[in-house]
Amino acid sequence: MIEKECCCKSVKKSEAACCDRKKKRSEEEFKSLMNRLKRIEGQVRGVEKMLENDAYCPDILVQVSAINSALNSFNKELLASHMKSCVVNDIRAGNDEVIDELVTTMQKIMK
Repeated sequence: MIEKECCCKSVKKSEAACCDRKKKRSEEEFKSLMNRLKRIEGQVRGVEKMLENDAYCPDILVQVSAINSALNSFNKELLASHMKSCVVNDIRAGNDEVIDELVTTMQKIMK
């Protein structure tokens, strides 16, 4: 076992076992998140087309801003779900370290 920086936190894990945490989502949550991502993907493709078609810079910037807003909405939905399920369950199980993980995650996404 080696000390390794993992996407979750710095823990002693083998490389193969790093980041093996998963969450089973309800079908409703999965569909909602996937629909958001598909719309964002379509928006990005639209910006690519705008660039290929020599669209006016401010028009492209407005669309990129819309993509940023859509990504923020995705993050808000995912974060709320994480807090209502994973964080609550970990705290109930006595794993208060999940609070530090949540704080670190929020610091990363609020840059």
